[in-house]
Amino acid sequence: MIVIVTIVIILVCAVLAFFVLVQNPKGGGLTGAFGSIGSQVMGVKQSTDVMEKGTWTSMGIIAALCIIAVLFYSTPKDLQQGKQPVRKSAPAKK
Repeated sequence: MIVIVTIVIILVCAVLAFFVLVQNPKGGGLTGAFGSIGSQVMGVKQSTDVMEKGTWTSMGIIAALCIIAVLFYSTPKDLQQGKQPVRKSAPAKK
């Protein structure tokens, strides 16, 4: 289960990186990259709202998945009981 959660975290991190890299605080970002196409479809104000909501949502999803990952993480039984792991070493050479 931890592998699945880790893969989902990586995918959401890629989505977050997309949202962060696409938006520009001065209004240039994605809306300025395609000329008038962006303003005809969603409008400049709406596209920045979508980018900001996507950023905050993906950050929240990553935080929740990290907490869930801790719940599925398991430790060896010896460490849970407070015992030190046994280390076997090779006999000393004479």
